[in-house]
Amino acid sequence: MSGVKIVTIGGGSSYTPELIEGFINRYDILPVREIWLVDIEEGREKVEIITALAKRMIKKAGLPIVVKMSLDRREALPGADFVTTQIRVGQLPAREIDESIPLSHGILGQETNGAGGMFNGFRAIPVLLEIAADIAELCPKAWMINFSNPAGMVTEACIRYGATKRMIGLCNVPFNIEMQIAKLLEVEKSRIWVKFAGLNHMSYGVEIFLDGEDVTDQVIQKFNEVEMEGMKNINSINYEPEFIRALGVIPSFYHSYYYKKDKQLNQELEEFKEGKIRSQVVQKLEKELFELYKDETLDIKPAQLEERGGAYYSDAACNLIASIYNDTRDIQTVIVKNEGAIAGIDKDSAVEISAIITKDGPIPLTIGELPIAVNGLIQHMKSFERLTVEAAIEGDVEKAILALTINPLTPSDTIAKEVVVEMIAAQKEWLPNFYK
Repeated sequence: MSGVKIVTIGGGSSYTPELIEGFINRYDILPVREIWLVDIEEGREKVEIITALAKRMIKKAGLPIVVKMSLDRREALPGADFVTTQIRVGQLPAREIDESIPLSHGILGQETNGAGGMFNGFRAIPVLLEIAADIAELCPKAWMINFSNPAGMVTEACIRYGATKRMIGLCNVPFNIEMQIAKLLEVEKSRIWVKFAGLNHMSYGVEIFLDGEDVTDQVIQKFNEVEMEGMKNINSINYEPEFIRALGVIPSFYHSYYYKKDKQLNQELEEFKEGKIRSQVVQKLEKELFELYKDETLDIKPAQLEERGGAYYSDAACNLIASIYNDTRDIQTVIVKNEGAIAGIDKDSAVEISAIITKDGPIPLTIGELPIAVNGLIQHMKSFERLTVEAAIEGDVEKAILALTINPLTPSDTIAKEVVVEMIAAQKEWLPNFYK
């Protein structure tokens, strides 16, 4: 059949209307025939609401895209060209545990960093490996595009242990940073591109080009002159100008958890005391969004969705899918197998890196050695990621304690053990590998 079939697993996500908007806006270059929105029984109400909204949006656009809903991914997958995964195992209640238990022990609680990120990975990795196996069986030519957090660890797991090799991890942070840099330079985003290298939520803009001219030094200077807007889900904290100039590369928003960990931790501890941690804020936002989505007169993506923290998600996801489909060979930032692009990182490990996007998948740009000032932290975090993936798959409590102990946000092995033991007990229903 002509046209593209998209299957979105986690279709009941509040982000899905942005994805639908992205496909509508690109229909002339990405002729989508079918979109399947897939979720689990616990997400039935949400995916039914999203499906109805998606149909209204497509009707308003006047496009011949068929939207279908299913609670069985094996029903949806046959014939798929692209499978996007945006799951959150345990949903927001699990995220609240990810944030609150670490904070109760005086360490950072965050959905992709530290103990919270590790347990998010413990829940997500086994499920995404099952999804990868279904894709390999039912639609082996499909590309699996993962947006589920923690995207770096999930991609590491799927690259090393997944049944399909046609898998790409994706994050909206590099896209956000490019938007911010374009704003700093007061130019259209299309005129700039940033060469990124590192790990997910730990990648750096190592070179910045405006109309093909290297403007890295100019941007580093302006980085300190103008306040860079962060993301909705991260407390914005400015760096010292001397530090950024000496660093010589542009950090991501998430680097503040490591370079400003005292301020980030103190802010989160205050929010924890006041009952205002991010997961609690998001749960309130989600309720408000789904009330909006229920409105049968709503047929566009509401502006309030931008408060959710995933701005430009659809641009990143839909640009990637359109570029693969059209073999455009443009450069985008993705999470893929290193293949020697970054020196000192195992070739089979996942890295977040600028890559040429082709119909046969991304070709990462060769970076070589990372600057000495950032290489140590990257190596440190890759060790943490790999141990976390092994612990998730094996259900190994001791390896989990080891992984958390070596994480830079953990002060001691004793605290790591206390947090791991408490969180495994609190999340038992979502961690079957630890209860074999």
